[in-house]
Amino acid sequence: MGGGARERARGLLIKALYQWQLAGHTRDELLAQFSELAEFGRVDQDYFRDLLDHVLAESGSLDEIIAEFAAKGLDQVDAVGHGILLLALAELKCRKDVPVKVVINEAVELAKLYGAADSYKFVNAVCDKAAKRLREPSEAAAG
Repeated sequence: MGGGARERARGLLIKALYQWQLAGHTRDELLAQFSELAEFGRVDQDYFRDLLDHVLAESGSLDEIIAEFAAKGLDQVDAVGHGILLLALAELKCRKDVPVKVVINEAVELAKLYGAADSYKFVNAVCDKAAKRLREPSEAAAG
């Protein structure tokens, strides 16, 4: 992954979402913990907060989308892959300023970096299908 502030925010978000899934920390606990990290100063902090809030508030509806488009059950998706999908779907849903191709590419790169072997293929497939639902057809095609 490159070094942009949003890219770094996504990487940090994956760690926060992983922790949220495993330990059940609240939004405030996650923000307090992650804002103390040195690397937090190098991320797009507004982007981090916005997407963290969206994922935590909308996790149920995002999970429904994942379940609809995943070739395997949601219970078979590891926590890292699940976090990457939650983040990507939140971006597709609430960050129309980010092109579809960028969202999917970033999710695939996160899966390559943090996910299980070949999880990027699964992430790519789910995101591609979900983009067609979450964005206007012209946006999803043009990305």
